[in-house]
Amino acid sequence: MRKEVGLVIAVLFFMSLTAITGVYAIGNDEVVTISKKEVDITGDGQKEVIKLKAVPYEEKNEYFKEMYLEVIASNDQRYTFPLQNGTKAAFQLADLNHDGVKDVFVTVLDGEVNGHTNYSLFSLKDFSKEDLPIPEPLLMESRLLNGFKAEIKIKDTGHSYHFDLKDRKKYYKKMGLYTNGKLQEPTELMVDSFYSLKPFSDQNKRKGLKGIQRVSGIADADTIAYVESTWMYENGKWVLKGVKVKGEEY
Repeated sequence: MRKEVGLVIAVLFFMSLTAITGVYAIGNDEVVTISKKEVDITGDGQKEVIKLKAVPYEEKNEYFKEMYLEVIASNDQRYTFPLQNGTKAAFQLADLNHDGVKDVFVTVLDGEVNGHTNYSLFSLKDFSKEDLPIPEPLLMESRLLNGFKAEIKIKDTGHSYHFDLKDRKKYYKKMGLYTNGKLQEPTELMVDSFYSLKPFSDQNKRKGLKGIQRVSGIADADTIAYVESTWMYENGKWVLKGVKVKGEEY
């Protein structure tokens, strides 16, 4: 009987110890400040303290979890904007919705092999929190053609672009894509989301966003073209202002 009681006590002790250790580990998640700026983003003429903060996934690890933007406003209130986890986080300040007050544009790399970047845009004008949308990547129809060529059609504009890929003839033939210059089966190209999206100024010094998407052939390294799009925020939505398509030399 005494042995059974002792065993129960021992089990309870180790369960309690495990629970305490778990709480201690959670409590030790240290929040670090990745970057900090002091700028007026409410429009009252007083500077806010803007901090990009997160918890490192592991000690000395560049990947962060529980990432968020913290704003200590001039009205002594604290505002937070949650962000997606990732690495190489940064933020820029620009009046992207053209209301006379700077907005906060945040970029966070997801840390995956392909390096997808998540973008967020926030406004705090008049101390009112608002999540602003991000432009959607261009929709494209893309494919290989007979004669070692490729075609990209931008759905948003209806324009098509053609590329001569004869310099890859040997590689494509080795992969079994072509026989005597004829495509063996329909093959679509790989169209990435925005791998770059940054604020820019137009001729009238209005701030907008410029995005770049990469179009690849049969492998991620088989770059065929870069598609650049420029956007302006008008009447509560992003409006496409221009598209440029450039070859691999871009």
